[in-house]
Amino acid sequence: MLTTIANLDLRLIRVFLAVVDAGGISRAQSTLKVGQSTLSTQLGTLEVRLGYRLCERGRGGFRLTAKGKRFEIAARQLVATVTQFCHQAQHIDRQLVGALRIGMIDHTPPGQHALFSQAIARFRGRDENVQFTIHLRTPEQIVREIVSGELHIGLGYFWHRVPSLDYAPLFIEEQRAYCGRGHPLFAGRKTVDALEACRHEWVGRTYPVAELDARSHLGRVAALADNMEAVVLLLMSGGYCGYLPPAVAQPYVELGLLRALNPRELRYEVPIHIVSQRPEQRNEVVEAFLEDLRSVQQESEASPARPPRTDKAGAARRSER
Repeated sequence: MLTTIANLDLRLIRVFLAVVDAGGISRAQSTLKVGQSTLSTQLGTLEVRLGYRLCERGRGGFRLTAKGKRFEIAARQLVATVTQFCHQAQHIDRQLVGALRIGMIDHTPPGQHALFSQAIARFRGRDENVQFTIHLRTPEQIVREIVSGELHIGLGYFWHRVPSLDYAPLFIEEQRAYCGRGHPLFAGRKTVDALEACRHEWVGRTYPVAELDARSHLGRVAALADNMEAVVLLLMSGGYCGYLPPAVAQPYVELGLLRALNPRELRYEVPIHIVSQRPEQRNEVVEAFLEDLRSVQQESEASPARPPRTDKAGAARRSER
């Protein structure tokens, strides 16, 4: 009686199925490269272990018994399960398993959102079982949580570089000066003189921005904000001027709530980076996602059909000429 499955039993079961598929012992010889007498012996051994006859074989031809037909169904299920198990066992070290926690600054340009989404889609095409979690964070929070291990990857503007982390450039974000309805400059000339704009109060950032500090066109900072939405609210009060990415400001401009002051002069650019642990400290999940993000980024840069900038800065500057 067959109570356990050993390697010999699996081999005999595979022989049985091969004989069934071939339609008889004589026809299975060429497939299995085994003599007819050996095959007959192997089938007999399997039947002894099972305790019942599987097939009729002899001058009358080959045919399965009633129990043999039922055994064939069970045997095929067993072989399929074993094959699947072997495949999983062989590739278990290749499957990406775990979590990927990402921190992002608010109001990322739509084009870069699309780029990041493409990287996620490419990663999902891998053999993976990874749970994504995406958080909106300030740059300071992103760095702090990557150092502590709460986040794996961060996207943002990082004015302070932590030596233990790795920073990779992702894209350049343009910032332009705006004011809100009710501000003295809102209904004035089409282009506001930069020196005139500097005489008014401005919204600054709670964090240092080296690229902004390098600009001479900034008046007295009378209000602070740590995110783009807060800047928008302060500008719409009509009491301040301030810098925003065009992609953030555009909906408010179209509603007549904000206006650009002088896109030629009152503007600056900031580099947006991907930050993570250094390569030797990253796990395989993080490494794989960063690889997919780099690939998508390179393909986007190489594509002749891509727009010159995600924030449409080039088109806007051309329209002003």
